[in-house]
Amino acid sequence: MQTMRMSRGLARGAAVVLLAAVLGVVVTARLGWWQLDRAAQKNALQAALDSRRSMPVLPTADLALDEAAAAPQHHRRVVLAGRWVPQATVYLENRQMAGRAGFLVVTPLLLADGTAVVVQRGWQARNMQDRTAVVVPPTPPGTVTVTGRIAPPPARLYDFGGAASGPIRQNLLLADHARDTRLRLRPLSVLQDDAGSPTPDGLLRQWPPPAADVHKHYGYAFQWFALSALILGLYVWFQLLRPRRLTRRR
Repeated sequence: MQTMRMSRGLARGAAVVLLAAVLGVVVTARLGWWQLDRAAQKNALQAALDSRRSMPVLPTADLALDEAAAAPQHHRRVVLAGRWVPQATVYLENRQMAGRAGFLVVTPLLLADGTAVVVQRGWQARNMQDRTAVVVPPTPPGTVTVTGRIAPPPARLYDFGGAASGPIRQNLLLADHARDTRLRLRPLSVLQDDAGSPTPDGLLRQWPPPAADVHKHYGYAFQWFALSALILGLYVWFQLLRPRRLTRRR
């Protein structure tokens, strides 16, 4: 009777070990494939960017009015004429450029047809002594010309405090900003380049290419696959090969 109980206990233990091993292999392998998928997405995005950069400048009249039409225009070069709306400038915090934390400065540009486009004007460093101390970039009055490339709205970061208002915030939702500013914002943004800022404003515009860190994903994928192989190897050794070798010696 006791022998049967011991056999059942060993069988349950072996089943638990097998289940844990299978789960570990599946999870780590899945994470490895996910990293490869992320790398493929960034490579495809970089290819689309390179292709669309070679296309002619998109006329202002062709700028998308809805999200479905905006996606095919991403990464196209554009030259816009309009007036800055400085009172609607937003400073998105916790944004990095060249490994430094700071603010992404976003200002709407009012076009001649009455619509507006949010322009990601550039990045400025954060004041480490006072988080709220931002440098207001110059916004020349009258009509200005802005050159850059079309992009999705500024990327969203996780916000523990939820929706925010005021000039300094974590994220910018176009629908909310349009309601607050009473501007007819188009469902896209423009990454301004240095050529589109003839007046020095102290902002950095070293926009990283989408596939700049693609090798990081390959490295993570290798680590996950290696861990998956390690779990499988340990299970085979301790649960299959080693018990057989001990049995033979006896």
